[in-house]
Amino acid sequence: MIDPSSSARALRLVRALVIALLAGALLAGCSTFSEKGRGEYERAQGDQPGASPGEATDSAKPEPPYDVRPLLQPAKKYLGVAANGAPAKLTAVEDFAKRAGKKPNLIEFYSAWGDQYETRLVQNSWDYGSLAFIAWEPFDTTLKDIASGKEDAYIRGYAQSVKELNLPVAISFAHEMNGFWYDWGTKKASAAQFVAAYKHIHDLFDDEGATQVIWTWSPNVVNPMPKVKLKAYWPGDDYVDWVGVIGYYAATGPSTYETLYGPTMRQIRTFTKKPFIIAETAAQAGERKPADIEDLFQGTAEREDVIGLVWFNFDKETDWRINSGPLSEKAFRKQAGGRSFGFDVKKP
Repeated sequence: MIDPSSSARALRLVRALVIALLAGALLAGCSTFSEKGRGEYERAQGDQPGASPGEATDSAKPEPPYDVRPLLQPAKKYLGVAANGAPAKLTAVEDFAKRAGKKPNLIEFYSAWGDQYETRLVQNSWDYGSLAFIAWEPFDTTLKDIASGKEDAYIRGYAQSVKELNLPVAISFAHEMNGFWYDWGTKKASAAQFVAAYKHIHDLFDDEGATQVIWTWSPNVVNPMPKVKLKAYWPGDDYVDWVGVIGYYAATGPSTYETLYGPTMRQIRTFTKKPFIIAETAAQAGERKPADIEDLFQGTAEREDVIGLVWFNFDKETDWRINSGPLSEKAFRKQAGGRSFGFDVKKP
């Protein structure tokens, strides 16, 4: 699912309004696959104990799993985008790149539970020069059912497709689980159920040898629901590569990097040092938007533990696009042009 469904769009509208109203009132040097998975990886590379050099011809050797580790904390920062129709079609991404003055190297899209692994979209992203970033949304199921094994056949098939394609991909499962606007959020699921489902999916991928995944844990910023503590939702360092914080600059509410992201990042730093990525963000159209864009980029550039951002470039509940106004587009182009942002994901 590339473009969010009508129900997802409605939920995004609710989320945006809630964040605006309530807020106004108010690392990882190695990937997270297990020792079993790592052993399979090393054997595929020809590191199996007792194997003699030249024992098999090059043509007989299996292709080694793509090693995602260089992508986990690169020297420069990701410039990501989620755009209409992308990456099935790259028209919107190319328009974004033209306006931003730089190609994005991370393309996010949304996949509904039950969808097969969209290999063509991941391949399209890679061919463009970007890492695919999938927000995997568990509609039409429950976290309890996932954790209990009722969805294992689907999950294993998905993992097998990831392994077969053998391209790196970032996957964020059940994003914004600390909010109340999604089916897997606080009104219908517990933190323990989220952790159990997340870990179960990860373990099945590991069991299938699908080590090409950058596992991303993506809470919403805590401002709208400060009483929901994030530690209870943490699966553990062995299960997470990136912490994907989600937060938007709305017309009301937090208007600086520190007030928008600071409380969430400080809370997370009490239980993990995994790198942050701003997994979904944008600024609401209006007079303040150019300043918000500058603040977003400068705040990300100044923090070594934040490895990039993903801009939600849609005209949905409001016009989040960088070209909602000429001054906004100019500000984005200037900030994206900084040396900190953008690199070749194929040669990190």
